Amino acid sequence: MNSTTNMHAPEEVVPQDFDETTPIAESTATNINPPADQGSDNQYAELNDKYLRLYSDFDNFRKRTLKEKIELGKYASADIIIKLLPVLDDFDRAIKAFDANAEAGQAVKDGMILIFNKFTTILNQQGLEQMRTAGEPFDTDFHEAITNIPAPTRELKGKIVDELEKGYLLNGKVIRYAKVVVGN
Repeated sequence: MNSTTNMHAPEEVVPQDFDETTPIAESTATNINPPADQGSDNQYAELNDKYLRLYSDFDNFRKRTLKEKIELGKYASADIIIKLLPVLDDFDRAIKAFDANAEAGQAVKDGMILIFNKFTTILNQQGLEQMRTAGEPFDTDFHEAITNIPAPTRELKGKIVDELEKGYLLNGKVIRYAKVVVGN
C-alpha cells in the first residue's frame, strides 16, 4: 500500500542551479543568466545599471517627499501666526503704556496682562518662541540691525543694545527677525 501512494505522488521539481543554503526568492532573482554572447552581456549590464539608478532615484524621491510633507505640517500655521504677531506687539505696548501712566487703573492692566499671557501660551503651544536679544551678539541669521550707536560699555561692542521689535521662531525656524540697535 505504501508503494502505491508513492507512485501517484507528484515529483518535486528543483531547478538545476538551486542551492539549498540560498533562499528561493534570492536564487531566482540572482540567477538570471544573460545570453552568452558579449553584446548581450554589455546590454544586460547597462539595463541592470539603469534599473538600479531608477530604483535609487525613486527611493530618494520618496524620502524627500516624506520629509517635505512633515515640514509642511510643522510650519502650516506659520502664515496665521505671522498675521497675529502685530496683535501680540500691541498687547506688549499697551502693557508698557500702563506702566508709564500710573493713572490707568490697575484692574485694566491686570486684565490686559491676563489676556496677553493666555494669548502667548496658545502661540507657544503651536511652536512659537520669542528670541532673546538683550546683550546677545548681533547675528544676521536672527537679527535685523535698524541702526548702530556707540556702545555704552566695552562689553556691548558688537552686541545688541536695544530691541525695537521682537523676533520670533516657529519650531526653531525664524519667522520674523528681531529689529535691533547694535553697539559699535
